[in-house]
Amino acid sequence: MPGKASIKPIGAFTAPAKATTPTTQKKPAVETHDGAVLLAADLCRAFEGFRARPYLCPAGIPTVGYGTTRYPDGQPVGISDKSISRETADLYLLHELTALLPWVLALCPRLSGRRLAAILDFAYNLGVGRLRASTLRKRINAGDWVAARVELLKWNKGGGKILAGLVKRREAEARLI
Repeated sequence: MPGKASIKPIGAFTAPAKATTPTTQKKPAVETHDGAVLLAADLCRAFEGFRARPYLCPAGIPTVGYGTTRYPDGQPVGISDKSISRETADLYLLHELTALLPWVLALCPRLSGRRLAAILDFAYNLGVGRLRASTLRKRINAGDWVAARVELLKWNKGGGKILAGLVKRREAEARLI
């Protein structure tokens, strides 16, 4: 697990070496975290939706599968890349969530089980940088779960507007907290 000194700024996000080993890619660290990675994957699938062909997300970033913007080898998704299957999209999603796991645990070491799944989904959707800088993180680390739910529900905007999809996603995450 990375220490505080190894956490990088938003633009410099690189998963810890441990999270990118071939063994971890093939077998996500699910058992040791009460299925949190699998539950987070279910949330991601439900709210990201599946697209076999690359497309531009609302932020203008080429994306494929269940919100994948970089392939497991680190290369960015290209708008003219080949289509992928659901099975491949699932592998990419589990790879990304497994890579996020040590970062989320470094920022919020109190998390486990369903709570960890909720915050993994949050980090997948919004990024580790936003989690790092959030009041949500402070509430989680204080063990104030009621306040953490309130903070989580505030992350419902895109482009300054409340988005129904984000409201539903945050509500689903909050139910797990």
